[in-house]
Amino acid sequence: MRLSDQDHTEIDRRLAAHDAFLRARYPGERAGRQPVHTVYLPADKLDGFRDWGTIALAAMDEHDFPWPDPAIRAKLAREPIEDLRVDFEDGYGVRDDDQEDAAVRKAAAILRDGSRPPFLGIRIKSLEAATRRRSLRTLDLFLESFPDSFTITLPKVSGTDQVAAMVAVCEKLESAYGLNAGALTFEIQVELPSAVLAADGSATVARLITAAAGRCTGLHYGTYDYSAAAGVAAAYQSMEHPAADYAKAVMQAAAAQTGVRLSDGSTNILPVGDRDRVHAGWQLHHRLVRRSLERGFYQGWDLHPAQLPSRYAATYAFFRDGRDAAVTRLRHYLDRRDSGILDEPATARALAGYLLRGLDCGALTDAGFPRERLTTLV
Repeated sequence: MRLSDQDHTEIDRRLAAHDAFLRARYPGERAGRQPVHTVYLPADKLDGFRDWGTIALAAMDEHDFPWPDPAIRAKLAREPIEDLRVDFEDGYGVRDDDQEDAAVRKAAAILRDGSRPPFLGIRIKSLEAATRRRSLRTLDLFLESFPDSFTITLPKVSGTDQVAAMVAVCEKLESAYGLNAGALTFEIQVELPSAVLAADGSATVARLITAAAGRCTGLHYGTYDYSAAAGVAAAYQSMEHPAADYAKAVMQAAAAQTGVRLSDGSTNILPVGDRDRVHAGWQLHHRLVRRSLERGFYQGWDLHPAQLPSRYAATYAFFRDGRDAAVTRLRHYLDRRDSGILDEPATARALAGYLLRGLDCGALTDAGFPRERLTTLV
């Protein structure tokens, strides 16, 4: 042996700063359940969110839903919306201050009164100069009116200065409202090419995560804003356009192992109208949801109650189709048996995470292992 204890100590000293950076910047997957979708509802149309399950079930019955499943019907009756976002941005538009103030208070009252989804939050306007004061006024007023946990969605982020400013706002509001440090978190919407690729050629989105100082919980891809800004003609804007796939691949690389979760965008081709149009909308949505899941985007946006059945049909099929193979591979790995597939620890973590996601969303009732065992593996 030629390396002494002193040599090892010196290497530890040299790498101490990098070790600390890795622990802070790449803590691993965020613990707990991730919703399979987010529903954005304009603040002035929030009243009806508790009817989405009923509307979705009615659409299934009226138009002969092509993937009938009692589990989907049960999900729509019990928990149709997993993640609700009260929208004060594009879906709500520009109103005078009195109108938006009243909408904030009414939305908070609606959410306080009665059942609500397990995850919720608000989308404020962007921190661009034209909407900045209104955006922060809405956030402040909502926090005053709804003293409970929620997620803030920050739209149209174009650079790290906006994210750093949002961190400062969160710190200020936590102090003002007596909240614990770090209680306020936010998602970043990637809706502009400048949020993916900076003028100097670097990946802006990675810098956005760093600038968030641990407060960023998710990156949400904005299909149509991003496509339009990239110059894609309206008829060809979609979740599967090459420009979209490039942006999401960069997002995925930037967010890997940081605890920041990913959400794909939406399709604006809705399953409404006559039977043929409804079925075409369901087939498209089902295919796009499955496509996103296969690419590691476990969450997306839904824009209409009739999209919920195809969301859950695609999601449940994704986890059920792969359940037995995942259980077998994980058992062989844990038992150190030869299965013809040489899995490594990272793959074992992915297999366990896959099964946990299936349990969380209701697709699986038996994941082959106790939840506690899967959690320790992830």
